[in-house]
Amino acid sequence: MRFAYGQGPDLAYWWLDGYADFNDEQTPRARDALSEWFRWHRATQLPDYVQFLTRLQGHATEPITAPQVCGLYAQAWSRLDPMIDRALPAAVETVQSLTLAQIAHIERKYAKVNADFRSDYLQPDPAERLEESIERAVSRAEMLYGSLDDTQLAHLKRAIAASPFDPQLWLQERMLRQQDVVKTLRRLVTERAPADQTLAALRVLVVHAQRSPREVYLKYQARLHEYNCKLAAELHNSTSREQRLAAVKKLKSWEEDARALAADAARAP
Repeated sequence: MRFAYGQGPDLAYWWLDGYADFNDEQTPRARDALSEWFRWHRATQLPDYVQFLTRLQGHATEPITAPQVCGLYAQAWSRLDPMIDRALPAAVETVQSLTLAQIAHIERKYAKVNADFRSDYLQPDPAERLEESIERAVSRAEMLYGSLDDTQLAHLKRAIAASPFDPQLWLQERMLRQQDVVKTLRRLVTERAPADQTLAALRVLVVHAQRSPREVYLKYQARLHEYNCKLAAELHNSTSREQRLAAVKKLKSWEEDARALAADAARAP
């Protein structure tokens, strides 16, 4: 975590450049904006993460309910809001400088990531698709708790098989959001929209990404969220003392990483 975060500005730049294909004038502005954002994040957000991860360690040693899991998830998700609020104004200048050719490049990148999504989540063979879903769930669980026992694995497999997770619906929603992004960027560039209109349009895209304007997807998302909270609580409550201690150790390692990174920011001139 420390190494990846330390390379954050570069990694974020290369990820964005993969979509926008920045030109020579845009590159230094984008890099400067990302470096400034990471300085702000390191100094102001990481101390809060330390406190949150400390609280999670207390939860890891005790039984938990599905509503508690959902509550913790909501607390974690809410930490995206200040990050987005900080990033959007800094993105306005770059968005205003985009060309129609770069927007076409974004479209092509979307097509590639959608093909990757299909390969990862929409295998033609239903049995293979289920097996991949189970492997992802087991990997995430064992990252926190260490190895699961046979009973836990069997329960997790049954739960994933019964899950309302629908990758086809997820892909459809992703593609609609991508279309919204491309349509919005084309309009902003074509109209040479001023900064305030550009910022307002970006905020709408964020709102729609956080809460779909499509009722069918909203209902699906709520159903899946409730199911996953219940599954997470059941799995946690089935863990042994050793597995819970492994979870505490993992959370503690993340806390220490965040604490060290925040301390580096405090020492910076």
